[in-house]
Amino acid sequence: MLRFVALLASVAVLGAAQSGRQVPVYQVDPAWPKPLPNRWLVGAIAGIAVDARNHVWIVHRPGTLQPNETRSIWRAAPPVIEWDEAGNLVSAWGGPGDGYEWPDLEHGIYVDHEDNVWLGGGGEKDAQILKFTRQGRFLMQIGRKGQNAGSNDTRNLGGAANMTVDRATGELYVADGYVNHRVIVFDAATGAYKRHWGAYGRAPDDSYFTNAGEKLPSPFSGAVQFENRPSQYDPDGPPPPQFRIVHAVRIANDGLVYVCDRTNDRIQVFRKDGTFVAEKFISRRTLGSGSVWDIAFSPDPAQTFLVVIDGTNQQVYIVDRRTLEVTSGFGHAGRWAGQFYGAHVMAADPAGNLFIGETYEGKRVQKFLHRGFGPAQAPLPQ
Repeated sequence: MLRFVALLASVAVLGAAQSGRQVPVYQVDPAWPKPLPNRWLVGAIAGIAVDARNHVWIVHRPGTLQPNETRSIWRAAPPVIEWDEAGNLVSAWGGPGDGYEWPDLEHGIYVDHEDNVWLGGGGEKDAQILKFTRQGRFLMQIGRKGQNAGSNDTRNLGGAANMTVDRATGELYVADGYVNHRVIVFDAATGAYKRHWGAYGRAPDDSYFTNAGEKLPSPFSGAVQFENRPSQYDPDGPPPPQFRIVHAVRIANDGLVYVCDRTNDRIQVFRKDGTFVAEKFISRRTLGSGSVWDIAFSPDPAQTFLVVIDGTNQQVYIVDRRTLEVTSGFGHAGRWAGQFYGAHVMAADPAGNLFIGETYEGKRVQKFLHRGFGPAQAPLPQ
């Protein structure tokens, strides 16, 4: 039995080692987190964060639990859950309440340096960001449900997928996201609008563009944007001039801003003012839901590597942050420990441990222990 558990705890490595290259190495912890009390179940995981206490937070979608999961003694847990480092439940709260508009489709959670908990929503009518205390007391709402006026609206969101707060400036950066196609920045204390930008730092445009820049009527309807079809660009042609699903925004220690343009299969890098720096496509021929879902940084002071999850191909890529080249990776589709079904969202603690939440019918969080740096493996197929 111990041998079997050890086998499950080992992350499968792909390819042959490349000489001289040291990259982050990870191993799944199959015992984290501990079972929830109260016969609670979680639905699709839609956001994950690590706070200053190294507690892990998720927001999940209770509405995605199937009737055969909840028709007996089991029931949905509250949408916001907090665990301590050992995987023990600390708190659980959330859902509709007085004074704010709970999202139709929960998406995105972030706990800032002042212990404020930020939540977004990826539904077609979700045009709001919510701010709570860590105990769940409502503090502020930015935007109003159903009032989004598009990707240049400075008052409302459009399917916000993810957010982060820049401690240095007190600004809230939002990956906005599933309906809109931009990054937008607000004052985290007052909610006042600061700035926004689209792909390449340009003004966003909600029309559909061909690779050659030809403007066409938008073929998109609703938040999913044809996730069951190939991405709407030619992988052999020029890069798309606009974002599609802006799924995550992360800020490195050196101030560079990394944006996941999920269904365009690319990372774009900016300065904090929206100045475009670089881009990189990963698994560019991925169908439908795209290959670039979320980003974390390696724990070394220089944050030498990005860790990128791909919930379509069920892969984790290790990317050189300087060159944006894929240097290594791991991952296997499946339901066993260390495998993935819809690797959706990710956070890292200061030690470099990864916490990956799964959507669709994956409905779980897995912890991957950072085991230091070791020989790189051959890059995964691109």
